Amino acid sequence: MKKHSIYTMTFASVYPHYVTKAEKKNRTKAEVDTIICWLTGYNQEQLDEQIETKTTFETFFKEAPQLNKNVSKITGVICGYRVEEIEDKLMQKVRYLDKLIDELAKGKKMEKILRT
Repeated sequence: MKKHSIYTMTFASVYPHYVTKAEKKNRTKAEVDTIICWLTGYNQEQLDEQIETKTTFETFFKEAPQLNKNVSKITGVICGYRVEEIEDKLMQKVRYLDKLIDELAKGKKMEKILRT
């Protein structure tokens, strides 16, 4: 089966779009980084390294230290799909991240986005 094109895209090529989306809504790069680190378990240094080495989305999530234990609390629709019903686990992780960035851009408080 052919891999979805997002898997072979570099995380570094999409990351600036996450930041731009947030900043257009008066949010910050630091908040984007906090969300990504919360979801994946990367610390800031590890995240920066993933961006610098231009890893693919597939590798980015494969090498993630640990998906957050509260990831199951991320629900809703992104790109026309309910994130909690996506069967492809890698695509689900990508969409979790998309959903969290959308919530940031929509003005949700960080406590709600990080499911605390």
